[in-house]
Amino acid sequence: MKRREFLFAGAAAGAAATTLAAPAIASGKETWKLVMPWPKGAPGVGVNAQRFADMVTAMSGGRLTIKTYGGGELVPPFECLDAVQNDVAQLSHGTSYYAAGKAKALQFFTTVPFGLLSTEFNGWLYYGGGQELWEEVYAPFNVQPFFAGSSGVQGGGWFRHEINTLDDLKGLKMRIAGLGGEVMRRLGVAVVMTPPGEITTAMLSGTVDAAEWVGPWNDIAFGLHKAAKYYYMPAFHEPGSGLEVIINKDRYAALPDDLKEIVKRAAQATTAEATADFTAHNIQAFQKLPEYGVEKRTWSDEISAALASTSRTVLEELAASDAMAGKVYASYNAYVKECVAYQAYFDRRMLEMREAAFS
Repeated sequence: MKRREFLFAGAAAGAAATTLAAPAIASGKETWKLVMPWPKGAPGVGVNAQRFADMVTAMSGGRLTIKTYGGGELVPPFECLDAVQNDVAQLSHGTSYYAAGKAKALQFFTTVPFGLLSTEFNGWLYYGGGQELWEEVYAPFNVQPFFAGSSGVQGGGWFRHEINTLDDLKGLKMRIAGLGGEVMRRLGVAVVMTPPGEITTAMLSGTVDAAEWVGPWNDIAFGLHKAAKYYYMPAFHEPGSGLEVIINKDRYAALPDDLKEIVKRAAQATTAEATADFTAHNIQAFQKLPEYGVEKRTWSDEISAALASTSRTVLEELAASDAMAGKVYASYNAYVKECVAYQAYFDRRMLEMREAAFS
């Protein structure tokens, strides 16, 4: 038996006993393990995972201490849900679509092509029924999800050569996550999914010809500007990617009410701080792109149209393929349409007016 299988099997066998003992935290102290798919301390993602952990530890007066583990330190990067479900780790900081192979509807709780912006996603979760649907999707895995911030509109990807036409995409090997990968695959791209910590290595070694990660801040921190010259923006497939904290539901239920509230409110505080962190640092990093010899590019009209039409097809097929995904899609899609109507008179128009004012 492999070490990881032994860990999961052993944890599953002892989960009941561990859960029964958990209420002792009311009069004592407990330490939880938090796993994540990205390197510990990575800008935006790893840093905010640690902030959440530190916040819970401080707000609880040390009654609940959270110890963090980067991708691969305790469990493989893409097995965080398994770890939390089986109580190998008690919680995870990550993003839902990494587990979409287990539940298709999880795509919607990170982001989908041409979907909600970060502020809109926040509104859908808190006041549009999204949180309740999220909990329903995760219920079979015995985990409780909380929103933990957004990276905002992401970068579309780093390419070794210019991408001017649809033909330029055909045959490319590209690291791209989520439903964007399926859209690109249908446009002729060979999609590769590597863990966050291995993206730059894959680019430098020639394993992939192009790659997307997050945005200017994270991409430069990971060294992607050293592997490719052309940076295409924005990410059609990640207009407002959401982060999450998921917690083993038995562990969470065993907490006294005040600690439940601390964990919940720490996630909400992290949501605001993480989103601000990404916003400020992406803007700063964007200004420095020319210093690195980066060529800033946007998608051509031909490619944009193809991405949009293919994305609609992929989303509709996803909704039709799975009952839960269809239920979430109905809520999400209805909210997107309301946002489009609203933004025509508010954010979109304000951005146009501001650009004219400062040009």
